[in-house]
Amino acid sequence: MSKINFKQITASNIELNHKVVEINRVAKVTKGGRTFSFSVIVVVGDGNGIVGHGLGKAREVAASIDKGRDDANKNLIRVPIHKGTIPHEQKGKYGAAKVVVRPAAKGTGVIAGGAMRAVLESAGIKDVIAKSIGSSNPHNVVKATINALSRLRGPMEVAKQRGITLDKVFNG
Repeated sequence: MSKINFKQITASNIELNHKVVEINRVAKVTKGGRTFSFSVIVVVGDGNGIVGHGLGKAREVAASIDKGRDDANKNLIRVPIHKGTIPHEQKGKYGAAKVVVRPAAKGTGVIAGGAMRAVLESAGIKDVIAKSIGSSNPHNVVKATINALSRLRGPMEVAKQRGITLDKVFNG
């Protein structure tokens, strides 16, 4: 049974930009020769806290990118961003890929590897320090990063869970 992600949102009337993380060419050998197909990992985001990932497979690269973008639009999540960075440190895991994302001071920039960088920049996070541990497979690194970002909690969410009113949050 799959876990339901309550932060998941729909792509209706949101301007999303896409980034291709990896293009993989696969050859199927038959008696008539080789048949090539492509699989593409695509990350989409609005640069303001919404990000998603998708996988597209087709005979042409352009068609597989379109399929990946359509798949990514179905897997969107909202990420809490606090002053251009994330609210707290978080670890994520998918398969053998493990990631750690940490908040950073203003002006630090996105310090992350290729697959993680695409996800973090698409989400609109400006300052973050991230480390990929274990597998460097882009599929799993992207999914581990999305896993870590989906588990982040914003300051308002934490205050609500603790039963603190907005007046106490802002006025001490």
